[in-house]
Amino acid sequence: MFDIFRKHTKIMMILLFLLIIPSFVLFGIDGYNRMQESSVAVARVGGHDITQTEWDAAHKIEADRLRAARPNVDAKLLDSPEARYATLERLVRDRVIALATDNAKLLTSDTRLAKYLQEDPTIASLRLPDGKIDMERYRQLAANQGFTPEGFERQVRQDLSRQQIEAGVRSSGLSTPALADVALNAFFEKREIQFVNFASSDFLAKLSPTDAELEAYYQANQSQFQAPEQMQAEYVVLDLDAVKKSIQIPEADLKSYYDQNAARLSGNEERRASHILINAAKDAPAADREKAKLKANELLKTVRSAPTTFADVARKNSQDTGSAPKGGDLDFFGRGMMVKPFEDAVFAMKKGDISDVVESDFGFHIIALTDIKTPKQRSFEELRSSIEADLKAQQAQRKFAEVAEIFTNSVYEQADSLKPVAEKLKLEIKTVDKLIRHPAPGATGALASEKFLSTLFAPESIDKKRNTEAVEIAVNQLVSGRVLSHQSARVLPLAEVRQQVRDKVLASQATALAQKEGADKLSQWKKDATGAKLSAPMLVARDQPQNIPAPVLLATLRADATALPAWIGVDLGAAGYTVVRVNKLLPRNEAAQASAKQDREQYSQWWGAAETQAYFAELKAQLKAEILVSKPAAKIEK
Repeated sequence: MFDIFRKHTKIMMILLFLLIIPSFVLFGIDGYNRMQESSVAVARVGGHDITQTEWDAAHKIEADRLRAARPNVDAKLLDSPEARYATLERLVRDRVIALATDNAKLLTSDTRLAKYLQEDPTIASLRLPDGKIDMERYRQLAANQGFTPEGFERQVRQDLSRQQIEAGVRSSGLSTPALADVALNAFFEKREIQFVNFASSDFLAKLSPTDAELEAYYQANQSQFQAPEQMQAEYVVLDLDAVKKSIQIPEADLKSYYDQNAARLSGNEERRASHILINAAKDAPAADREKAKLKANELLKTVRSAPTTFADVARKNSQDTGSAPKGGDLDFFGRGMMVKPFEDAVFAMKKGDISDVVESDFGFHIIALTDIKTPKQRSFEELRSSIEADLKAQQAQRKFAEVAEIFTNSVYEQADSLKPVAEKLKLEIKTVDKLIRHPAPGATGALASEKFLSTLFAPESIDKKRNTEAVEIAVNQLVSGRVLSHQSARVLPLAEVRQQVRDKVLASQATALAQKEGADKLSQWKKDATGAKLSAPMLVARDQPQNIPAPVLLATLRADATALPAWIGVDLGAAGYTVVRVNKLLPRNEAAQASAKQDREQYSQWWGAAETQAYFAELKAQLKAEILVSKPAAKIEK
C-alpha cells in the first residue's frame, strides 16, 4: 500500500497542497487554533469528554436564564470564573445522572409523562374554557426554553427518568426517631459560659515600634507592599446602542407604523368589574363542585331579577375575601391580569351586563361589568419619538449579527489599531489608565468583565500590543481592546509605604501581646480562679450563639463536658484572644420537645440529602467522572 505513496510522491504533495492550503485561506491559522481550543476536553464522564464548546454553550444558556429571571442581576457575576465553574459542575452532575439512568434502563412511560404535564401548573394555565390546551401558547412556552413542543416533551421525559435515580436514594434514607434524637439533642444542647476578651486593640497604646523593626518587617513582607500590575489601554464596544446610531428611519415608515399601530400605542383598554365567587377547587370532589355551581346559579337568578342588589349580594355571599367587603368590586384591569375564563367573559360583555355563571380553577363566578376605560388615541407627533426608538431597536436587533461579523473581522484584520473599526462603525475609542487585572470596585461595562480583562492582560496582548479578539461580554455586546503601555507589579519603596508598614507592625505586636496575656491568664486561672474578672454567665448553643465569635462558640461546644467547670483559650488571630469558662451543660430545652416531630422530619431530610450526595460521589467514582480544569481560587474579602 505504501508503495503508492513512494512512487507518486509529487502527486501526493500536490493533493495535500490543494486540500490544506485552501483551508488555511478560508479559516486562517487562528481559526484552526480556535477550532482546536473549542474541542479541548474540560471534563470527562464515563469515557466521554465534555468540551470547551459544550461548557460555553451550557453557561450561556444558564446565564440567559438567570438574566431573564432576574433582569437586575449584575452581569459580571454571571460571567465570573466561579459562576462558570459552577455551570461545569452542574454539567458533570447532569451527565453522571443521565449515564446512570441509561445504565439502569430507567424510562418514563407516555402515561406518566401525560400525567405530569396535566398536573403542571404552568401547563394548566394554558387550558381553554373547553379544557383543551391552547397549542399556540404551548408552542410559545416551549420556544421560550429553546425547544419545539416535541423537544420540550422529550426533555421533560428525560428529566423524569433521571429524577428516579435521586428520588430512590433520597426516599431510602431512613432515620429512626431514636437516632434523630441523639443528633438533635447534641445539636440543641446549651452550655453556660463566662468569658473575658483580650482584644489586640487594647494593647496598641503600649507599643512604639523602632525603625529597625519597621525595616525588618518591610524586608520580610515585601509582597504586601507591591504596586499591582497595571496598564494604559484603549477599547471599543459594539452594542445595540451603537448599532442604533447608524440607523435612520424614513419619515414615511414612521407614519406607516403609526397608522397600523395607533390603537395599541395609545394604550390598552381596561375594564372594571365586580364578581361573586363561590369557591370550588379544581381538584375538589365532583359532588362538591356541583353543589357550588347550584348555589352560584341561585345567586345569579337573584341578581338578574334585581341588578341593583349585586353589591349587597356580593358582600353577603361572595367567598372572595378580598373583594366581598367592597361589594365584589375588582377595580380596573387589563388583559392578562385575570385567569383566562374570567378574562374572556369580561371582555366579551357590554357595560351593565351580568354574565352567566363562569367556571375557573377557583370556583364559580357571577360577573357584573361596571365600566369600560377606552384609551384616547394619541397623535403621530406625540408618539413619533417612541415609534422611532422602537423601530430603531427592532432593526438594530436584526442588524447586530451582521455588524458583529464586521467588527470581529476588522479588529483581527487591522490589528495594529482600533481606529479603522471605530471609523467604519462609528464607534467611540475609550482610553483607560491604571487598569488592573481584575474589575475595580464600581467598574461597569467592559471594564467589569473578567473575560475581557484576562484577554487584555494575556502575554500576547501585552507583548505585541495588537487588538484583542472580539470578546462577548454580554448578550449583544462585543468589545476589543489594545494595550498602549504596561507596567509590571513592583515593590514600593519603604518611604512610600512607611505608615502602612508601621500599622502592620503595630497590629502584629499588639496581637502577640494580647495572645500572650490571654494564655498567661488561662494558665493562672486553671490553677486558681480567684480574682478572675469574667463576664456574667450566659447560655449559648448552636442555634443561640448570643453574638459571640464563631471560633469561641465552636471551642465552647467542643470542651470536655465530663469535667466541669472547664477552662479553654481561643486564639482569635488578629482580633486577640478569649478565655472561656464552661460552667455547666443544659440538655435540650423541654419546651422544644413540642416541635420534636418537625425537627425529626428536618433531620430526615438532611439525612436523605447526605445519602444522595454520597450516592452521587459513588456514581462519579464508578463512571470515572473528573473535571480537568482548575477550580477558581476563593476570593478573600479584605
